[in-house]
Amino acid sequence: MKTYKPTSPSRRNMVTLDYRKSLTASKPHKALTKGGKRNVGRNNQGRITTRHKGGGNKRLYRDIDFLYNKKDIPAKIETVEYDPNRSAFISLVCYADGERRYVVMPKGVKVGDTFLISEKAPLTPGNRLPLYKIPVGTFIYNIELKLNGGAKMVRSAGSYAQVTAHDNGYTNIKLPSGEVRKVVDQCFACVGEVSNSDHKLIKGGKAGRSRWRGIRPTVRGTAMNPVDHPHGGGEGRQGIGLRRGPKTRQGKQAYGVKTRRSKKYSNNTIVTRRKSKRQG
Repeated sequence: MKTYKPTSPSRRNMVTLDYRKSLTASKPHKALTKGGKRNVGRNNQGRITTRHKGGGNKRLYRDIDFLYNKKDIPAKIETVEYDPNRSAFISLVCYADGERRYVVMPKGVKVGDTFLISEKAPLTPGNRLPLYKIPVGTFIYNIELKLNGGAKMVRSAGSYAQVTAHDNGYTNIKLPSGEVRKVVDQCFACVGEVSNSDHKLIKGGKAGRSRWRGIRPTVRGTAMNPVDHPHGGGEGRQGIGLRRGPKTRQGKQAYGVKTRRSKKYSNNTIVTRRKSKRQG
């Protein structure tokens, strides 16, 4: 981590990653990038559907390979790069047939190392195998939910899941949230952990860095007027009053209320629910 001399109040509290020690390339591979407009929390009518988003610097999108469909072809890691669209580092890899792709970089792997996507691949960081080939206790990331559906779970910086059991065509996986979920054991996952585990230690130091990232300010409901929020209004500071509990701006109950649909397709795959802050 990199700290700064306190030349201003924001610099005093600023902690960032030392990218010079981690990254090996400053510009992305042009053939795997594209521009585009970000939705920034708006729907197709331009209305805000997610608050606190908007503005921020332009981002060049890197086309990341989450499908991993080049099986039994070894790939060599050529670079370690920064990606403004995700917290983990990414790597440009070159497969033995000459094709280049971007992948999410695993922890403990360096430039020049190779990895393999195969049922016969060894259990080394970065290799990708079907879940039934991965022993209990192994850390994994980039996990598929459906066969050939691409990596959907455990993709952010420093995260990993753990294989806890194999049973009757399914593999039980303990996710970073604490939830235990069963996945068809024919699905593939990468061995190891996601890179850039120090990402959680970053301190912006000032509000402006959030604005550069496209994060807008959050205003408390109790500071608003009654027309803007159920908690608004009143003389001085107020509680939530005679309401059944805290509300969202739209009037729905908030904090500790279950929002998962009772008939969601994946309910039967959850073995143990994650622990929420309001549970014991």
